Amino acid sequence: MFGIEHYSIFILSGIMLNITPGSDTLYILGRTISQGRRAGLVSVMGIVTGALLHTLMAALGLSILLVQSAIAFTIVKWLGAAYLIYLGIRAIMSKESGGMTVERKDAMLLRNIYWQGMLTNVLNPKVALFYLAFLPQFIAPDHHYGAIPFLILGLTFIINGTVWCVILVLASEMMAKTVRKSRLSGYLNKIMGGIFILLGLKLLRESRA
Repeated sequence: MFGIEHYSIFILSGIMLNITPGSDTLYILGRTISQGRRAGLVSVMGIVTGALLHTLMAALGLSILLVQSAIAFTIVKWLGAAYLIYLGIRAIMSKESGGMTVERKDAMLLRNIYWQGMLTNVLNPKVALFYLAFLPQFIAPDHHYGAIPFLILGLTFIINGTVWCVILVLASEMMAKTVRKSRLSGYLNKIMGGIFILLGLKLLRESRA
């Protein structure tokens, strides 16, 4: 089908990879627990947009630059890490109560959360390398469909991931309601900030290998 091989195995593999805890999982959990369900869902939308951009870059061959150029990889990695650490410090320094969910705030904050989710995904070079390493394993080397196989596989992986992330948001929101009623409610922004900083430091340790 359009140069794709073992599509059913790809779907199963994609599901297993999506449910394995990673940076996106921690980011979504941090947003949901600190700011509520709507913030979590908007974060998912931002991350999905970033994944779509990575799919397009892989299909067009632009992601190969990150594989071939150590300088390009390092620049993107440092930008992504710096951005996450910046978000973390800003959350820790925030004077707002962590118990105030985003449902009570304005649409501008939701837009900011969306763009932040997208940028944290786009500025993670390991995501680009993953698409280049994983998707070609299920594409026939002699296919004549251009970028179509990459797009189909990428969209399939994103759809599976989106379903899982929505489930994750709904489940973590149930836990967050309990946390907001506890003494930890005043520290939720600081907890979220700590998660972002840890993600940034983790990204700094990543290599192309």
